[in-house]
Amino acid sequence: MTTDLEAQDRSATDQRAEAGVRPGVPIQIRQLSKTYGGFRALDAVDLEVRSGEFLTLLGPSGSGKSTLLMALAGFSRPTSGSIAFDGADITRLPPHKRNIGVVFQNYALFPHMNVGANVGYPLRLRRVGKAETAERVRRALDLVQLGAMAERPIDSLSGGQRQRVALARAIVFEPKILLMDEPLSALDKKLREHMQIEIRHLHGKLGVTTIYVTHDQREALTMSDRIAVIHQGRIAQIDRPRELYEAPASRFVAEFIGEAVLLPVELRDGAAWWAGRKLLGAAIREPGQAQYLVLRPEKLDLVPAGDGGSWNRFPGRVREVVYQGDSVLVSVELEGGTMVNLRKSSDRSSLSQLPAHDDAVTLGIHAEDTLVVPEDRP
Repeated sequence: MTTDLEAQDRSATDQRAEAGVRPGVPIQIRQLSKTYGGFRALDAVDLEVRSGEFLTLLGPSGSGKSTLLMALAGFSRPTSGSIAFDGADITRLPPHKRNIGVVFQNYALFPHMNVGANVGYPLRLRRVGKAETAERVRRALDLVQLGAMAERPIDSLSGGQRQRVALARAIVFEPKILLMDEPLSALDKKLREHMQIEIRHLHGKLGVTTIYVTHDQREALTMSDRIAVIHQGRIAQIDRPRELYEAPASRFVAEFIGEAVLLPVELRDGAAWWAGRKLLGAAIREPGQAQYLVLRPEKLDLVPAGDGGSWNRFPGRVREVVYQGDSVLVSVELEGGTMVNLRKSSDRSSLSQLPAHDDAVTLGIHAEDTLVVPEDRP
């Protein structure tokens, strides 16, 4: 008997075969460094990307994520280290011999060419015949839902349509690897969120190894099989989205992924303490490092004062209540002056129980949600 999962796998395989795109290949990066004078943009990066994986490089501006992508594309030569595609060293190989598709932040479309000519340009460079080019362009445009727009001029397209054309051009020559450098940054919020799902679906059909660069953490969490967080030219952590969010490896990752306030804690006899209270459920990693309690707005709740149960409690006073449509943000000043946010649903029941400005409240975080992270290593 065929299971639903087996049917889905076979369907994805059929779609990939119909698209004419071969499955992706693994990427191996070893001790990759890039320096500009005395500045190390990449610092001995080691990274394994699995065949057909959607991996996102996530980090703040200047972290090194785009430098790493450009090294993979061949547009920036590393100072040291190596890059291999499917076991073959391509570190010194020029870009046009790497068989990779690239989607740039500004799309880099040719305004004097129509949609079909833009998509077919990589095939023209490879001297593919006219009949085969026409068929491949048709398939690529169908994949990005622009099948009827081959004759349209580029300047008549919306931002989202231009982004789809850039995607079609990047996949039309059947690349083994697809690199994407913040391709959604110019779109408005609603279209950006829609295109995140569209790109994810397209990746599922093609199975091409994809490396995607963004500084938007929600975008990375939405789209990725795994996320590599880049900080100061190094990989601070690489993990699946849920594990990265729920179990950050360090202070930097905890602060960068999601919204959080970090409170310094004391270590006594292998346990974490805050304001004279032992924290329930707080597992200590790297006990030689300073430790911080991670408080996220969606993990906190309003709880009765006192002890007992499985809650860690934090007395405070409400300083602000802000309605934000789908939720309400309650800002609370804890004893000692630290400001912490609590996020509540905006349904009728939750709204009726909200505290008011200057109310004394007790915030709680359940022992199972209590997370302590170590300071970043130098």
